[in-house]
Amino acid sequence: MELIRLSKVTKRYKNGVTAIAELDLKIKKGDFVFIIGNSGSGKSTLIKMLYREEKPTMGKIIVGGIDVARLINRRVYRLRRKLGIVFQDFKLLPKATVYENVAFALEVLGEARQDIRQKVIKALELVDLKDKVKYYPDQLSGGEQQRVAIARAIVNEPKLLICDEPTGNLDPKISMEIMRVLETINKLGTTVIMATHDKQIVDEMQKRVVVLDAGRLIKDFEKGTYDYEVV
Repeated sequence: MELIRLSKVTKRYKNGVTAIAELDLKIKKGDFVFIIGNSGSGKSTLIKMLYREEKPTMGKIIVGGIDVARLINRRVYRLRRKLGIVFQDFKLLPKATVYENVAFALEVLGEARQDIRQKVIKALELVDLKDKVKYYPDQLSGGEQQRVAIARAIVNEPKLLICDEPTGNLDPKISMEIMRVLETINKLGTTVIMATHDKQIVDEMQKRVVVLDAGRLIKDFEKGTYDYEVV
């Protein structure tokens, strides 16, 4: 069953740059998809449109049954409750503990304290950080901080996890540890979409690969490697 459909999507910025051009893309529930391409190929723009940080100039974007292109600003929360987002720079609250950082995502939704605790512990167990609930971000390694960010993104059990270069600041060994965490989350039923420049990760994981060039989809491998020159 489809979770995401993009139909003839174009994104043209005010400076005249066309970041995405007439893009058609379908992603099924449960997929794990890498978005790759040269710098400026449109990867980040595509990712941002999926969680409605950017709006398309033309075309249709459906995410989890929601028409993202037509979604008015005060309804964006309805979309974001259905998904989790992981960034390259973690975006953790520096003066909050690991537990508090993950719990915050549920507190803003007004969930009961008991439910929050159960969900936070479950998410931290999944990323293997249950023993560091009282630590602060500056007491953690980069890989551990990213795992906290992943726990925060999945604590509400989203149908979709969007990752924008989540291993960009990590060394190869730690990057693969993060990928195994994402693979586990995917196997539990969450669709994962990840923009990356990391050839080693794409080659090792052998998941679906979507290649963008100048905002256009030029290759789509069901189970592929990074055979595209990226700069």
